[in-house]
Amino acid sequence: MPGLSATIRTTDGWGIEHAVLTVTDLSGRQAAHATADAQGTVGTELLQPGVYTAVVTAAGYLPVARTAQIGSTGGAELGELVLEPEEGAVELPPTGPWVIDPMHSSVQFAARHLGISSIRGRFGEVQGRVDVARPTEQSVVRAQITADTIDTGIKMRDDHLRSAEFLDVANFPTIDFVSTGLVQRGSAEWTMEGELTLHGERKPVTLEMTYGGYGPDPWGGTRAAFHAETQLRRDDFAINYNAMVRAGVAAVGTTVKVEIDLQLVQGEQLPEM
Repeated sequence: MPGLSATIRTTDGWGIEHAVLTVTDLSGRQAAHATADAQGTVGTELLQPGVYTAVVTAAGYLPVARTAQIGSTGGAELGELVLEPEEGAVELPPTGPWVIDPMHSSVQFAARHLGISSIRGRFGEVQGRVDVARPTEQSVVRAQITADTIDTGIKMRDDHLRSAEFLDVANFPTIDFVSTGLVQRGSAEWTMEGELTLHGERKPVTLEMTYGGYGPDPWGGTRAAFHAETQLRRDDFAINYNAMVRAGVAAVGTTVKVEIDLQLVQGEQLPEM
C-alpha cells in the first residue's frame, strides 16, 4: 500500500497526467512528492504517522489542498480530487480525428547566412492528422512535408537546397514527424516530443507549442489552431554542407529555427469549400 494516494481528474472526469502531489508536515517541511500517471493516479512513499498538508498542482489548473491524517499503516486515501481550469484557460478540442488544412497552415524556417544575417523560407505543402485523446497527453500527431516545396524566394538557391548537398529531394521526397509525448506547461502551452525523419535520418525533436483554441469556421466545420517552434541541427540529419566564406564563418549556419502554424479541421477529411 502506498503512503498518501489520490486520483486527480478534470471536471469532465479525465485523469490528469503529470499532476503533482506535494505533502508537507505541520512545520512546512516537504515529506513527499509524487507525479500522477496517465490515469491521474498518484501515490507517495509510506509516511510517518501524523497530520500532513497535501497540495495537488497541474499546469493549466487551479491547485487543490487537503489535510491528511496518516495512521500507523503509513498510508491514507485522499480519494478523487477534481481540479478546476485556471481562469482564462483555453478549452481543449473535442476528442477524435482532426486533419491539417494545408491551405491555412505553414512551415517556415530561418538559418544564419554568412554569419551576419538570416535566410528565411517556407515549405509549401504540409499534411497530416491529429488524433485528440483524453487525457490530452495521449493524443498523437502525424505530419508530412513535401521536401521539394521549399521556397526561399530565389530559384537558384532553392534548387541548391533541393540538391544532394542539402535535402536531396530525389531520394528523400518527404519530411515526416510523429509525436511520442505531450506535456502541458501552462493553460495553453505544451511541450511535444516526437521523431523527425529528414534526409533519411530519424531523430528525436522537441517542439514548444501554443494552443490557440477551437471554434466553428465559415464552411460549416470546426477548426483548431496551434503554433509550434523548434530548433534543428543540420548535422543531426547528415546535412553537412560546410562551405566557408572566411576563417571560422560558414556560408550557412549549422542550426535552423523552425516555426509551424497549423489549422486543423475536425473529422477524417477536409470538407469541400
